[in-house]
Amino acid sequence: MSIAVPAVMITAPASGQGKSMVTAALARLHRNAGRKVRVFKHGPDYLDPMVLEVASGHPVYQLHPWMTGEDECRWRLAEAAQDADLILIEGSMGLFDGDPSSADLAKLMDIPALPVIDAGGMAQTFGALVLGLASYDPELSVYEVIANKIGSPRHGEMLREGLPEGVSLLGAIPRNDAMNIPDRHMGLVQPAELDNLDQQLDQAAEVLKAAGLDELPKAVPIAPAERVRPETLLAGVRIAIARDLAFSFIYRANTELLLAMGAELHYFSPLVDSELPPADALWLPGGYPDLHGSTLANNAAMGDAIRGFYNDGKPILAECGGLMACTDELTDKDGAVHAQLGLIPGRAAIVKRLQGIGMQSLNTTEGQLRGHTFHRSTLDTSWQPAAKTEKQTGTGGEAVFCCKGLVASYFYAYFPSAPEVVAAIFRGQPLTFHNDKENTRA
Repeated sequence: MSIAVPAVMITAPASGQGKSMVTAALARLHRNAGRKVRVFKHGPDYLDPMVLEVASGHPVYQLHPWMTGEDECRWRLAEAAQDADLILIEGSMGLFDGDPSSADLAKLMDIPALPVIDAGGMAQTFGALVLGLASYDPELSVYEVIANKIGSPRHGEMLREGLPEGVSLLGAIPRNDAMNIPDRHMGLVQPAELDNLDQQLDQAAEVLKAAGLDELPKAVPIAPAERVRPETLLAGVRIAIARDLAFSFIYRANTELLLAMGAELHYFSPLVDSELPPADALWLPGGYPDLHGSTLANNAAMGDAIRGFYNDGKPILAECGGLMACTDELTDKDGAVHAQLGLIPGRAAIVKRLQGIGMQSLNTTEGQLRGHTFHRSTLDTSWQPAAKTEKQTGTGGEAVFCCKGLVASYFYAYFPSAPEVVAAIFRGQPLTFHNDKENTRA
């Protein structure tokens, strides 16, 4: 039987409208009112969920009909609906951008979209923009909108007066420093680097409350869905996972899958630890090794430990920042060069322009591992890739390097999309790659 829960997709006409902070502030506002708030993120993202977890006090998971699969979208929401007082989903990019878009997810789950629009420098045109968002897809429900960064109460009233029939203004948020979180080249600054995030979220919640955004959205029916449990393909395998300010891009769903498959997880910090925990396999996830290049270079004991692990032929998965740390040298955004692990010959370098973005898959005989790429660095190496990922749409992909037990790429994998492939990687079993865009997963 379906469960009715207030739920809404927080979206926008484009990136940069303020939807991430509005979502976080809404979560904190309702949490402070004594409600249990569950928040999800549409599509691949590591940094926004970190902030949303602090705001809501609960785990945040990805929902993406292609990357996570439609079935997972359904059962994650069904589980949340069991005891949540409010479900918020933060969209990605613009409402109709991407395939599948935030609108596609909202329609799949029959949840209304709530656009956040930066109204700075805008008056009656605000209504025209809302009309377009609300009418572009007749199957999508848009009955409320949020105006962000208004200049005055009168500005907010002008926006309200210009709205099309059938759409109301939930609230008009004034410009306020509490609604801004600093960012850098990969997105928001990590919560662990912010001293006053909890205080700022409380202040942001009060800003939203004063703007009239403290009412719950309409309740929508969330249908029950069954969760498929993975096989224990990693029973007894000990996996050491790098986790600190340099290596932090880790999906909760990924670590939970490893545990469900029977693995033992042991975390360590390449920045401060001098040795690896006892492990059969190693995972170097993405993050900001470029911001900590000298610290990593100077931790000689850890470097020796990882090189010894590699030379023993043990399995290592290195994703994006992890790949960068595996090179001989890493050049940061200021041009400083830092010696790294030296597992991959050559140099990684931070550059100004985005080098890779979008949904991709790694196709193997064991299954299709789905994920994405997003990086602002280049790799100059003599190694030839063992395979390349495939873009969801278009041509090209990221190089995948395999040597001894190392599998390294700029590709970020969503482990639950292909548990068998993940198990093979962490067991050090050779993968057979192939190109097969027809290998799809609902």
